[in-house]
Amino acid sequence: MIAEKKKHTGLKRRKWRVRRKVVAGPNRPRLQVCRTLAHIYAQIVEEGTGKTLAAVSTTQSGVREGLKTTSNIEAAKCVGKAIAEAALARDITSVCFDRGGRKYHGRVKALADAAREAGLKF
Repeated sequence: MIAEKKKHTGLKRRKWRVRRKVVAGPNRPRLQVCRTLAHIYAQIVEEGTGKTLAAVSTTQSGVREGLKTTSNIEAAKCVGKAIAEAALARDITSVCFDRGGRKYHGRVKALADAAREAGLKF
């Protein structure tokens, strides 16, 4: 129980440390990534108002189709491609990547690489 609380506290500290360094503005919204054991979520947030401009996750049926599981690198690549398409549809070409306290490795990196390949710049 104590170890779980300590782990969660460390994640929250890293999240805010990363958020301080993320430089987003009105012309460059934040691409926020949230990774859980079962799913991966990505949303584009306008920094000043906190308004969500686009959101994609593995819980959505359109993304989940054709995937064997929602908690692997292939699923993260699908989410990255889908969030880039949603952003480009709203004329958002450049974003600031917020990894949310997680390491830039594995599923988080796969999502970022897929979004870059689909045309998003960060």
